Amino acid sequence: MLLMECSNIKKYFGNRLILDIGNFKIYSKNRIGIVGVNGVGKTTLINILSGRLEPDEGWIKLYERYSYISQLEGPENRNISNEMASKFRVPSTWNDNMSGGEKTRFKLADGLSHNNLLIFADEPTSNVDIEGIELMEKRFEEYKGALIIISHDRNFLDKLCNTIVEIEDSRIKIYNGNYSDYTTQKAKERERAEFEYEEYTKEKRRLQEVITDTKQKVKSIKNAPKRMGNSEARLHKMGGQKAKANLDKSVKNIEKRIEHLEIKEKPRRQEGIRLDILESNKLHSKIIIEGRNINKVFGEKVIFNDAEFSIYNNSKIALIAPNGCGKSTLIKMIMNGDDSIKIAQGAKIGYFSQDMSILEESLSIIENVMGSSIYDETFARILLAGLLFKREDIYKKISVLSGGERVKVSFAKMLLQDINLLILDEPTNYMDINSLEVVENLLRDYDRTLLFVSHDRRFVDSVANHIMTIENYKIKIFRGNYKEYLNSKNTFLHNDKKETEKQIFILQNRLSEIIGRLSMPSKKDDIIALDKEYYEVLAKVKKLKDSFN
Repeated sequence: MLLMECSNIKKYFGNRLILDIGNFKIYSKNRIGIVGVNGVGKTTLINILSGRLEPDEGWIKLYERYSYISQLEGPENRNISNEMASKFRVPSTWNDNMSGGEKTRFKLADGLSHNNLLIFADEPTSNVDIEGIELMEKRFEEYKGALIIISHDRNFLDKLCNTIVEIEDSRIKIYNGNYSDYTTQKAKERERAEFEYEEYTKEKRRLQEVITDTKQKVKSIKNAPKRMGNSEARLHKMGGQKAKANLDKSVKNIEKRIEHLEIKEKPRRQEGIRLDILESNKLHSKIIIEGRNINKVFGEKVIFNDAEFSIYNNSKIALIAPNGCGKSTLIKMIMNGDDSIKIAQGAKIGYFSQDMSILEESLSIIENVMGSSIYDETFARILLAGLLFKREDIYKKISVLSGGERVKVSFAKMLLQDINLLILDEPTNYMDINSLEVVENLLRDYDRTLLFVSHDRRFVDSVANHIMTIENYKIKIFRGNYKEYLNSKNTFLHNDKKETEKQIFILQNRLSEIIGRLSMPSKKDDIIALDKEYYEVLAKVKKLKDSFN
């Protein structure tokens, strides 16, 4: 079923062409993920497709109602049903004091309440914890309509999408499959482009060599020897001129062949980036950060109660936990030098946070990063190019950059400083996927201690070799990557589920016994007590069954 179609769409910002789309259609079975670098026009695209923004040229037709979910806007309705509130674990009435994750889940619940056949979602996973993202995935999978999603969460795109739309140089390109399928197809495209470029340069070089050889032959045609008579010399000259003319003609023909070769541009390759830290800055302590008897309370809310942890040298630890459990609180306690936390002597902390306070608005990108860099400008340029600040871009003032661009500059400046311990609070928020993968590769190769908070599951799995969690006001550290952590957790849950099933079986047998005695009571039976026990056992069974969901 066709839900939307558009044709010959063009959108400009000033003199800059942002979008140039020939034809595009959305059908009821489409699950579309929109990808592209920051500022390329992803949000502009879905605003045009949803009719919320007029294109400068072209037309759009929407054939069904839709829901629109955005990080920057409130919900369409401030009240949702109790059923939807329960499904998304949020209040049934919108509250401006809700956390960012709760607000997103509320907007999603509201969007799904209308039973519209089409949903547009702009970065629905930003500021949402892993538990909330998995809940979103589950609800979106249950939804039967079409989805148009902008997201930098690659697992999210893999789980939900059957089509990826890439925006590049104002055009869109459509790839069938999820995000992993898209990356496979892109890799094959790059391989093909590299092969075609090599063939093009090889053929061009061969033809140029033929021209050079031919011109040498022209030069080698000798004038008539002096001993020749006039008539012989004239014939020799005529033959030489004819040969020269033929060779000159060959040169011109080959030059035309070169002109008519289909030009193949050299594919752009991302240079590898590695932070080479001075050996003199290396930390030699076995334990880099250690916490003992950690206690923290906000009013009546307990965050930590006699918690403890140890971070060993060269470990890469991902701190994951639901929103509100104390992740940012713990990071701040480390950074503020809390009495219960000790940091190894000689540690030089590189700290990244979302407030981007290390940037100076009036300075350019390159001036900002070089102001405190221990690396030369060449390396700084390579790092900035990896984060998609190329050529003249590095001279832009911070004041004109978007939020996502500021995040990347702040991250680059922090990395180039004299540091040997990295602490990162949500480094991947607002980064486009290309930049995210550059940061991911860089941190994977980083050979010092790293502690970071992230809700991006693929990023966590790629970088971390330890998982830190906050449970019941305590801090736990699992030695292993994210997949190993999940396997361990699932094994525990499986064993726990078997025990729960055993308890349910025993309680259900007791229910059957109570029902039998209530239907045919003996003189010794207390009907009132049996009736009360029946409802108590029934409540226990329901509670145990609910724990599975």
